[in-house]
Amino acid sequence: MKFDAVFHGTTGHVVEAAKRTEGIGLHGMWTLDTGHNPFFPLLLAAEHTQRLELGTGVAVALARSPMTLAQEAWDLAAYSKGRFILGLGSQVAAHITKRFSMPWDKPVEQMREMMLALRAIWAAFQGGDRLRFEGKYYRLTLLTPFFNPGPIEHPEIPIVLAGVGPKMTELAGELANGFMMHPFTNRAYFEQVTRPAIERGLKTSGRTRADFNVIAPVFIITGDEKSQRALEGKVRQQIAFYGSTPAYGEVLAILGHEELHKELHRLSRENQWEEMARLIPDEVVDAFAVRAPFERLADTLLERYGGVYDRVLAHFPMPVAEPDAVRQFVAALEPARALS
Repeated sequence: MKFDAVFHGTTGHVVEAAKRTEGIGLHGMWTLDTGHNPFFPLLLAAEHTQRLELGTGVAVALARSPMTLAQEAWDLAAYSKGRFILGLGSQVAAHITKRFSMPWDKPVEQMREMMLALRAIWAAFQGGDRLRFEGKYYRLTLLTPFFNPGPIEHPEIPIVLAGVGPKMTELAGELANGFMMHPFTNRAYFEQVTRPAIERGLKTSGRTRADFNVIAPVFIITGDEKSQRALEGKVRQQIAFYGSTPAYGEVLAILGHEELHKELHRLSRENQWEEMARLIPDEVVDAFAVRAPFERLADTLLERYGGVYDRVLAHFPMPVAEPDAVRQFVAALEPARALS
């Protein structure tokens, strides 16, 4: 099992964060596509690190063209010497149409074409072959030598696809190199929905689980008693926010909390966000979060996820003021590598 950090800052802070992340022994760092572009920080991170894997966690694919994504990924793969991972997600209709002003139709079909188009573009970049990709959503038939960046040393860029529903998850198993789970997930949903969908996709592509990475952002409640109370409050807020969204209702329903989802959705329409967080029972918090003091955190993660997830993304403020403790934590995760 690899343990990664999620970068939440601005481009001006990424050099320090990347050096620190690599220095304390974490395996990777992922950027978000929220208020800032996820690609810009990774260029600086690549410049100032040697072994740290760098990924978008995730870039909104359907808000961009295949050629734009292909160029950015190609340059980052070249500059990082093969350490770049392209994480992609579809987002939801409202954001694609109202925030990005881009078309939305059938996201699974569109994402399938996006990944196939990216690999067609990269093949043309690497081999100089004529670019000819014609689908329902994307048509790419022009790439003269002047606009071709040419071959690179590490052209096999891993694509990690994010999703929640079974259709997008199955697509990841079929075409992607890995699946990025949503932070709003639990072990029951993984076992009953996510894992079977991945396996169906892998079977379609003729691959096995060994050819594939499952990456899991995890809510973590750790530290002393005061820190755990503060983090638990933030986790309740996140669970309430995600649990109010209709697209994620099944994730709560599988735990037997369908009525909780309905009530959260109702309150969200009334902007009752504080009241929503108070509705989240302890059992739901424990289904979505790992709770342990820092010295027990590695063992707790291994007990719950060893042999299940290949990478864990920390959604908590890593205690970087204690680098030796973090190094010990990372070392404690090493036994899970043989199980992943």
